[in-house]
Amino acid sequence: MAAFVPDSSLLSTLSPHSDCRRVFPPPERRPVFNATFALSVSRPRAAENLEPELAEEILNLSSSAGVEGGKDRRKAVRIAWEKLVRWSRSWRFRVRGDVLERTKKVVVLGGGSFGTAMAAHVASKKAEMEVVILLRDHHVCRVLNETHRNCKYFPEFKLPENVVATTNSKDAFVGADFCLHAVPVQFSSSFLEGISQCVDSNLPFISLSKGLELNTLRLMSQIIPQALKNPRQPFVVLSGPSFAVELMKKLPTGWLYVKHVLFLLAMVVASKDKKLAGAAQQLLASPTLRISSSSDVIGVELAGALKNVLAIAAGVVEGMDLGNNCMAALVAQGCSEIRWLATKMGAKPTTLTGLSGFGDIMLTCFVNLSRNRTVGIRLGSGEKLEDILKSMNQVAEGVSTAGAVIALAQKYHVKMPVLTAVARIIDDELTPHKAVMELMNLPQVSSLSSLLLCHENLLY
Repeated sequence: MAAFVPDSSLLSTLSPHSDCRRVFPPPERRPVFNATFALSVSRPRAAENLEPELAEEILNLSSSAGVEGGKDRRKAVRIAWEKLVRWSRSWRFRVRGDVLERTKKVVVLGGGSFGTAMAAHVASKKAEMEVVILLRDHHVCRVLNETHRNCKYFPEFKLPENVVATTNSKDAFVGADFCLHAVPVQFSSSFLEGISQCVDSNLPFISLSKGLELNTLRLMSQIIPQALKNPRQPFVVLSGPSFAVELMKKLPTGWLYVKHVLFLLAMVVASKDKKLAGAAQQLLASPTLRISSSSDVIGVELAGALKNVLAIAAGVVEGMDLGNNCMAALVAQGCSEIRWLATKMGAKPTTLTGLSGFGDIMLTCFVNLSRNRTVGIRLGSGEKLEDILKSMNQVAEGVSTAGAVIALAQKYHVKMPVLTAVARIIDDELTPHKAVMELMNLPQVSSLSSLLLCHENLLY
């Protein structure tokens, strides 16, 4: 039976009140949905990033296959897929550069969990490359050099032989081609000011730190050049859904294995300098870590900072055992709040709905490895914040970022009930139970989002 493809001119004229019976056949005449039909309907999106000749051939195959029957349709889809794979391989070959070959030394600032994991990841790509972790703790430094293990965070994992540690900032930066910055946001400014004389003005900084500086509301893209007194310091931000322990376990961040099936995940590098973003992409990408690039620095940074606060809220819901419906409603509302603020500050909406936005939010809000979610769970279970922080050996950036987020919301006149509630819980102005009750008792209107955007005095 021939596949039914609605006329595009008719589709374009449809309104919500149109009589769809004029366009679509009755149920008994409708064909079974198939992948070829989907390819033909999504023609512009499928073809926008392909070479023109390949795109046209794929689209011709997909649009004409429906009349030949199931076997021919499957063959057409298979051919289209094979051509897409070949195009992907040729594209990777063309963009392949010599960044990794030219890189002889990478310095990593901070020996926390993610800094250590990224140091191990980069070092594993090239045995001849020196990866130096700059530490403040002399004991951790000595043990790392003697045993190739970070005794504080990953004592069970042996690091590559080309990973070394030092407490001497001058030695760390000599001959460095890239710098991975993994110092917590609240300590970054003072740390960088102390080592600024050792940093070459052309050394690219790749920031792994997520958050907002509490007193100044600055992001890392502002903190790093200002602390180094060099507004032209090359800067890249790395963000996206990933956990340090999974990198250390060699669990693929680029590929998730479920019953021997591969699912594609990724992280994002963002820079205003397209060539620099490409260089960072080449340095970090591997078969176990897929890296996309972006020019939306502020969007990637804000999403990485704000998702930590939302993760605390999600943890509170979990700790109070409020159920999945409540969790879904809260995270959806929090995502909207993040989008409102970020777009007001100049972020692109597509960034907020991408890997470094909603992708990172989902991971941080719903997975037990999240430090910020863990803080929220313990708050929701009745523990005091002071006791929670004392028992942790890692920094939960969302705790410090919450107050900064609310200050930004006031500055840009955006109402953020969920993230405001987190800040008030952290400041001990509300109990988790009282915060939830206040959120539930907001006025019942047809659209909460329109209420939040229009009423200037809500919750303030």
